[in-house]
Amino acid sequence: MKLLDPIVANTPEIAALRKEIHAHPELCFQEVRTADLVAAKLTEWGIPVHRGMGTTGVVGIVKAGTSSRAIALRADMDALPMQEFNTFAHASKHTGKMHACGHDGHTAMLLAAAQHFAKHRHFDGTVYLVFQPAEEGGGGAREMIKDGLFTQFPVEAVFGMHNWPGMAAGTFAASAGPVMASSNEFKITISGKGGHAAMPHNAIDPVVVACQLVQGFQTIVSRNVKPIDAGVISVTMINAGEATNVIPDHCELQGTVRTFSIEVLDLIERRMREMSESLCAAFNTRVAFEFVRNYPPTINSAKEAAFAAKVMESIVGADKVYTQEPTMGAEDFSFMLQAKPGCYAFIGNGDGDHRTLGHGGGPCTLHNPSYDFNDDLLPLGATFWVRLAEEWLASDI
Repeated sequence: MKLLDPIVANTPEIAALRKEIHAHPELCFQEVRTADLVAAKLTEWGIPVHRGMGTTGVVGIVKAGTSSRAIALRADMDALPMQEFNTFAHASKHTGKMHACGHDGHTAMLLAAAQHFAKHRHFDGTVYLVFQPAEEGGGGAREMIKDGLFTQFPVEAVFGMHNWPGMAAGTFAASAGPVMASSNEFKITISGKGGHAAMPHNAIDPVVVACQLVQGFQTIVSRNVKPIDAGVISVTMINAGEATNVIPDHCELQGTVRTFSIEVLDLIERRMREMSESLCAAFNTRVAFEFVRNYPPTINSAKEAAFAAKVMESIVGADKVYTQEPTMGAEDFSFMLQAKPGCYAFIGNGDGDHRTLGHGGGPCTLHNPSYDFNDDLLPLGATFWVRLAEEWLASDI
């Protein structure tokens, strides 16, 4: 493994910053303390800072030489609204808030790279260090773009990286094409006619219709979507009624839809709407159909993914760089990839042995109350960021 010695030497300092961020998690668009810490460190290291983009976003600007070429590296800063189960010293100090996805580690890895860039500007061009708020449901990437991220800081390409539990520490994954799914949600309200459960002929039962609709939705992916395409329709909430002997006058269905392409998403939304309207009309009920598109699919561009993988191989060896297995999880870096070419990569977080209790404290999976970022990744992730920027700006890609 070819790590940069100055980054390795500074790892204890960066690990302390990571634990400081972990202990003080902040939810989407509330990352004031975290943004203050990031901006203070960048300023201390002599890196100009732009603040307030996307509400609490921070952009560090590192220039060297005379080239007009530029690249963006992105880390997310926000935490999740969940209670932490860990009891180590850097556990969350705020009830109901936790860094359970490793954004504290993502921020720390980019800070480590920033510290190195400040002293070792071995490139010709500009590196924009994008510390983004509100990835966890707030669409902070979209909001930074709306605020002029890529017009004020024009770049040729943008890169992001997420830690991946279950993937061995010391490994990476980068691939062209879809790597994470679109995230969408629906709410369907079926209105019938309430009545006594013992006299159903006097009512119009929306629960029966809802049950038919849930079953019908399962045929959309199996019978309308091409078998080689991927799609998920999950009804996760059914709400109706207040008493066992009363037929309610309405029933509400909610859930999520995930796809790797907009074309499949369009098809699923259209068929869900058609099925809802037709079936409800057949049963003499009314329907209100709502479908919200949150995050588009995360689709890596081919050149950038191949370039990132080659840089990874130069650091850890080709046998430690994997093809990404696409996941139905979602990521708002997708908005950045809609605006610019780029790659969203994975870095292995290990299997949980890095924690004080090892596996005794429960699983170390993302969005789990026993999760913790593996600080052994810090010099590796930072080395990748530095090598990626240096080699990209030196290339003719």
